[in-house]
Amino acid sequence: MTIQETVKEKMKDAMRAKDSVRVTVLRGLMAAFINELVTLGKTPQDALEDEQTLVVITRASKQRKDAIDQFTKGGREDLAEDEKAELVILEEFLPELMSDEEIEKIVLAKKAELGVTDKSQMGQLMGQIMAELKGKADGQKVKEAVEKSF
Repeated sequence: MTIQETVKEKMKDAMRAKDSVRVTVLRGLMAAFINELVTLGKTPQDALEDEQTLVVITRASKQRKDAIDQFTKGGREDLAEDEKAELVILEEFLPELMSDEEIEKIVLAKKAELGVTDKSQMGQLMGQIMAELKGKADGQKVKEAVEKSF
């Protein structure tokens, strides 16, 4: 069963359980899947591959994290809590992200492999690492590890 099918089934379960927050989040995710299909030039009846599905879920997750940050800065803890609840639901569908230590090891190995010695090559190093770790690590954490390695 693909991730998209799993989301659809979980949405049906949430509807039966009358879990309005879960239904809203999963319905929004299904709409995002359809938008992605249309963007890719496919019909809404087609299915996304799991990798494409993860990109959509990751994007939605980042939006929630940004919203949490903004609401917290604005003193709206009530809205931040709502976003946190939605983020927990989205994270159920994302693979486990790498730890900081694992990211640092890969950064150091890739830095040695490419022979990167100064900060002017940081962008090239980041590009290589992000291509390798796509979907396995948070981009912000990778950036911090790369900056720390210089």
